[in-house]
Amino acid sequence: MAHYTPKAKKAGTGMLTAIYEKLYFNCSTFRKLHYEEVPDSYEYSPGKHQPPYAHHPSSPYHQQAAAQQHQQNQSEAGSPASDAVMIKIDVSSPVRGDDQQRYPKEIGKTLLALLFLAFNFFLATVSLSLVHDRVPDRDTHEPLPDAFLDRVAPQDWALDVSEILIMIVVNSCVVLITFHKHRFIVMRRVFLLLSILYLMRSMTMYVTVLPVSSRTYYCSPKSNASSATVIVKRAFQLISGMGLSINGKQIYCGDYIYSGHTVTLVLGYLVISEYSPKRFWPIHWLYWAASLTGVVMVLVAHGHYTVDVLIAYYVTTRLFWTYHTLANNSLLLKRNVRGPIPLQYDLPISMPASWMKKSPKLPGRES
Repeated sequence: MAHYTPKAKKAGTGMLTAIYEKLYFNCSTFRKLHYEEVPDSYEYSPGKHQPPYAHHPSSPYHQQAAAQQHQQNQSEAGSPASDAVMIKIDVSSPVRGDDQQRYPKEIGKTLLALLFLAFNFFLATVSLSLVHDRVPDRDTHEPLPDAFLDRVAPQDWALDVSEILIMIVVNSCVVLITFHKHRFIVMRRVFLLLSILYLMRSMTMYVTVLPVSSRTYYCSPKSNASSATVIVKRAFQLISGMGLSINGKQIYCGDYIYSGHTVTLVLGYLVISEYSPKRFWPIHWLYWAASLTGVVMVLVAHGHYTVDVLIAYYVTTRLFWTYHTLANNSLLLKRNVRGPIPLQYDLPISMPASWMKKSPKLPGRES
């Protein structure tokens, strides 16, 4: 760094020179030079005229000259410090284009989530099979007071409408997940959420048994001695009908807290809105309306109490949003999938390259 060289003073009397030097050594300007850098616009050359204070051992000029002399001595002696050495370290950057590495399929985890779902679905059917024999007798126990059911007459056809909408929403989710590029990640997420919901439902319906909410819904006769064989037979009958009444398989009562119809409809809508292109917002609103209609039809049919529907909506939405908040933020949850899943789609099976060139491009995340 170059230092400021004061202009040479004209020759004067010895007394004036001595006074000037004394004042300069004691003034604040000199002390300030020890702590502040001098602008580069000023030049300093040891060979030129130097003021008397330049040889003061604590002055910046004396320190600069000493540093230059030390550097020159090292250069003459061939010191390694005088040689400029550049060390280049190659640091591999993360491969952002490798979707397989950023979004691994992890088929084993997907199968494990599917087994967990199957177990909890079976557990829910077993719970209903046990609860059916504990339901209060319809002849002696009236339905509980309900703000909605007390004002709407039961309509049996409404339950069929609700279950038809359930089948439409579920099949739409299956198609969406099938054509999603990261289908295995979406599948295990849906499996995990459904597993947790079925597990909680199997517990809530068993611990608190409510009277039948409908006076017209058919309930199968109770069994005086519910053996393990009877319970397992009921469970497999419910599984064969996927828990729906429209096919005549669901003829058992007592599965009230909370509504499985509402869970399926709400979760189906959330999956479609989360994993389909954002420009398909009219379709999102359509499925929102379908889900809302299905929930209302359950109440119109007196298939559930209103509290069952409210609890199911609250539990499903909070679980879905909480899980995806954790899954999309690497700071909150350590996982192999990093960040939100891109909204990309492809065919589930490999196609010839000539066919793929002619096929239209599927929507992407920017859609």
